[in-house]
Amino acid sequence: MKIRLSARGLIPLCLLTLSACQVAPPPPAPTLSVQECQRLSRCTLPATAPTTNGELAHALLTVKGAWALCAAKVDMIVDCQAKAQAKIDAETGQAEKGGHD
Repeated sequence: MKIRLSARGLIPLCLLTLSACQVAPPPPAPTLSVQECQRLSRCTLPATAPTTNGELAHALLTVKGAWALCAAKVDMIVDCQAKAQAKIDAETGQAEKGGHD
């Protein structure tokens, strides 16, 4: 009985073993985001129904105060987000500089 040698099955086997010798690249580091700033809430205006000029003047002052409070909250959150982003940018810049040395 004659045994027929087949090289067809050996080539893929050799290629598979060679590919196992390579080191897989490390996965990218996960990005973490920490919420440091206060959550933004809706601005509300008080309901008014002025019937006299005095009530109208008072309602105007009340509404202006509510808008000022709302603008102050938005400004505070925008400032907080800008500081947090600057901190992230500084840390990322230091990590990139440190990683290339």
